[in-house]
Amino acid sequence: RKVAGSSADCGLGVMNYSGAGVPKDFVSAYMWENLAASPDSAGEKNHPGVMNYDGAGVPKDFVAAYMWENLAAAPGSAEAVKWYRRAAEQGNAAAQFNLGWMYDDGRGVPEDHAEAVKWYRRAAKQGNAPAQHNLGAMYERGQGVREDHAEALKWYRRAAEQGNASSQFNLGLMYAKGRGVSGDFVAAYMWLDLAAAQGVEVAVTNRDIIGGRMTPAQLAVARKMARDWSGKFQSREKA
Repeated sequence: RKVAGSSADCGLGVMNYSGAGVPKDFVSAYMWENLAASPDSAGEKNHPGVMNYDGAGVPKDFVAAYMWENLAAAPGSAEAVKWYRRAAEQGNAAAQFNLGWMYDDGRGVPEDHAEAVKWYRRAAKQGNAPAQHNLGAMYERGQGVREDHAEALKWYRRAAEQGNASSQFNLGLMYAKGRGVSGDFVAAYMWLDLAAAQGVEVAVTNRDIIGGRMTPAQLAVARKMARDWSGKFQSREKA
């Protein structure tokens, strides 16, 4: 499954902006609000515009402010595509991801998987985890690019290492099936367990099926790997 923005990301942005429960942090707020600003979250695009207008945590940018405000009023339309494209061409990774998603889904533009791949790749190279995930999916399915499971695995891994639950799930399945990598139930269990811990229900089912085919020693190793990875990730996020 491909991903768009998350309403949860928007909540984190508001909390960082207002200092509700966390230290006030305009830079973090801007990051989360950009992640939340997807074609599917019209009501969640106002805050980035205000921040660009005020210059809170980012350089004052009236063009960017106008873009976000227009997108709040015109999600999934040709107008949204126009403003995403302007920001994407200036190197904004969130806009590059969103523009790719609109080409991928045929929203406001004719569906064009090759164009979607182009924009996903630009965002993915900047470290945008949703774009990395979707680029992996394009390679896995052969949409807009030649099917390449090893390349899909590479991009899923990059997103999974950033905590992207969808990529953790897909990475687990690829290890389980030996797609793009040698089959490895221990690694598959670890990634599926991490996705399950983030609420991916289908990951629970697949993890338990794979667990039933593993020895007690293998299960112990996989569970320890998941705990260790989670601990390191949480420490890194707090740093």
